[in-house]
Amino acid sequence: MFILCICVFTPQQIQFGDQKQEFNKHPRTGHPSLSQSFSQSSTDSCSSVCDDSSEVEVSPRDTPQRTSKGLSDFCIRNIKHADYGRREIEMAEQEMPALMVLREKAGREKPLAGAKVVGCTHITAWTAVLIETLSKLGAKCRWTACNMFSTQNNVAAALAEGGIAVFAWRRQSEDEFWWCIDRCVGAETWQPNMILDDGGRLTHWISKKYPSLFENIRGIVEESVTGVHRLYQLSKAGRLYAPAMNVNDSVTKQKFDDLYCSKESIVDGLKRTTDVLFGGKQVVVCGYGEVGKGCCAALKALGAVVYVTEVDPICALQACMDGFRVMTLGEVVRQVDIVITCTGNKNVVRREHLDRLKNGCIVCNMGHSNMEIDLVSLRTAELTWKRVRPQVDHVIWPNGKRLILTCVILMRSSFCSTVPSLVLSITATTQALALIELYNAPEGRYKQDVYLLPKNMDEFVAGLHLLMFDAHLTELTDDQAKYLGISKHGPFKPHYYR
Repeated sequence: MFILCICVFTPQQIQFGDQKQEFNKHPRTGHPSLSQSFSQSSTDSCSSVCDDSSEVEVSPRDTPQRTSKGLSDFCIRNIKHADYGRREIEMAEQEMPALMVLREKAGREKPLAGAKVVGCTHITAWTAVLIETLSKLGAKCRWTACNMFSTQNNVAAALAEGGIAVFAWRRQSEDEFWWCIDRCVGAETWQPNMILDDGGRLTHWISKKYPSLFENIRGIVEESVTGVHRLYQLSKAGRLYAPAMNVNDSVTKQKFDDLYCSKESIVDGLKRTTDVLFGGKQVVVCGYGEVGKGCCAALKALGAVVYVTEVDPICALQACMDGFRVMTLGEVVRQVDIVITCTGNKNVVRREHLDRLKNGCIVCNMGHSNMEIDLVSLRTAELTWKRVRPQVDHVIWPNGKRLILTCVILMRSSFCSTVPSLVLSITATTQALALIELYNAPEGRYKQDVYLLPKNMDEFVAGLHLLMFDAHLTELTDDQAKYLGISKHGPFKPHYYR
């Protein structure tokens, strides 16, 4: 049995020891709805080739396809676009050094040999690097998308051509979304023993429809706020039937993916979809967690006047000391030019707020899925929807007022903005190590509960990425380590540090 050991490493040497939810329904008649939209993001710049509008009227479920090797256990938009997807994946690999190191160092030992991983994440070039890394570490993978709108069709084609059973395409209906999850689980022909989830939908589906599968499940790895919240709910109710690793609250996820990814993608996404000038604009950011902090910092740097809404007094105090006014949405709703949600909650911006927003206000979502903005309340006869460009709609009130809805499904994803590969490499490496840890843990180490990633793994992930910056760590002396009461090789932070 392979047990991963985090060893002493330097920029020249890295050693592996052998020791010890809810989805929004939109009408399909008249003007295309949000669920029918598509993107022209830079990460899918060949959209004319890879997202041919002539193809989208026919569901991939009704179009049998085969790879060049004759494989047919997949369902994607068009297998012919695999070459374009392969180029995207190869580009992403250049900015994901830690996963490349894992392939090189751990690939020979195959720490995931025998693992059958069923995954539900965004399907993009970056997650493709993770999926193929898991395969090189010995795992057999089946994959589906956690979001109906974010799949890069060409990347899905490349994964299928490479032998991965993938079930996803951009612009799925809700019925197609759940059909893909069901096909991915493949309960009749394939028994998974590991789950990698983003949002908890896959775990929920297995619990609801195939509960007997948990007899063989060794562990669940979850990376999102909402998914982790659901895991804790299941644990509290005594209905969590496998050990689960909370990657969302790992230091590497919180301090890098959420913060730095949001800081760059919020500006890129809004510029890409609305061409807005931020200087002097009044912006309200709902939520001051790591995502909110990244958004606020980026917008403030560009000269925007930023307000923050919060329910947590600790986060609210942080916002105040960072120089932001903390208000309720109702207090600022009439004056702001841009509304950004990033709370992970539902119905944060409701119809009562939308009615009071001024003409031309931009509303977008950086949080989880499409629940934060109450779009259902806007699907009424008196309001007119007009598509302006992909992922941008005008909603027009009877008095002529119009709101600009942009990427209300999720701004921080490939179809609205670029997402830095290096930042996602940190999270992906953390996910890979969590799977290895749970899969190889001796019986009894983890019970049917939710666990945080061990701090030595967090630090190991960070150390792998320092190689890209040619950074050189200072080493504690024996006397200094004794004074601090820690090992000179780490972990340097206590288990509760966030």
